[in-house]
Amino acid sequence: MIDITQNPVSTATPKVRFSPRRVWTLAMATVTQLIRMKILAFLVLFCLLAAGAGFAFSVINPEQQLNLLKSVTLGALQIFSIVIGVVSTALLLPKDLEDRTLYTILSKPVPRFDYLLGKLLGVLLLIGGGLIVMDVVLSLVLWLRQTMLLDSYVASLRLENMDSPEALAQVREIVAKQGLTWNLHWAVWAIFLKAAVVTTVALLLSSIASSTLFTIVITFCVTIIGHGESLIREFFFRPYLSSLAGRSAAFVLAALCPDLAQFDIVDSVVNGETVPWGAIYDMTGIAALYMTVYLFVTHLLFVEKEL
Repeated sequence: MIDITQNPVSTATPKVRFSPRRVWTLAMATVTQLIRMKILAFLVLFCLLAAGAGFAFSVINPEQQLNLLKSVTLGALQIFSIVIGVVSTALLLPKDLEDRTLYTILSKPVPRFDYLLGKLLGVLLLIGGGLIVMDVVLSLVLWLRQTMLLDSYVASLRLENMDSPEALAQVREIVAKQGLTWNLHWAVWAIFLKAAVVTTVALLLSSIASSTLFTIVITFCVTIIGHGESLIREFFFRPYLSSLAGRSAAFVLAALCPDLAQFDIVDSVVNGETVPWGAIYDMTGIAALYMTVYLFVTHLLFVEKEL
């Protein structure tokens, strides 16, 4: 007689391990899905704005012209990247549920963490690719504009017999400082980090909300609060930080809303200031920390969600 207790048959479902290849496949599918949804229409708008802004300002001072060009285009780039991240992420999960694509993916089986990470990575790839294209367009327009400004300003100095070596050197220094530098690319990197954090927040809200509009509205509210979080702490919580209630309120605010002001280096770049390497490292580390925490919480909530 066979003793079945010695060799019990396991009926447990084998645990599916994390697979980077699976995540990458989901990310590429997400990029394709978003392109079909015409999300990249924002990219066309930016390119037209950058090209128009490069030659629309009729300010005599070349420093002011270059400042205005960088300020307008980088500001538009921030808005477009955040809008693309929030709208894309808010549409993905409801769209997959509506098309029943989510059930097909999770029945493969695909771990829910792989699904979430693949979706997030797909949106970030789309934002990153768009920012690279925008950076190239902005760099080209800025380089052309600073070259034209330098030539015209030098020509005007020569006509007025004011083209001394000191005057020409001063003009070249101003144009070079306000023109195309590596700081411009660091500003684009900071914009990507901010958009990545906001996108992760949108993914968290989308995993627990049943309405796309709710996800978009709340994410934008969190974004607005995140930009003014330091002011909120300064004016509302600073008098009460010595008490337990004040410290608890400040901690809750910091946990719920990321401090997006830490990624604001655009004004420094527009003014021609040099961005130190330490600031780049700090921003990257802070963004990675925010995204890790929010993605972990999203996974905990999404695993318990009934689909």
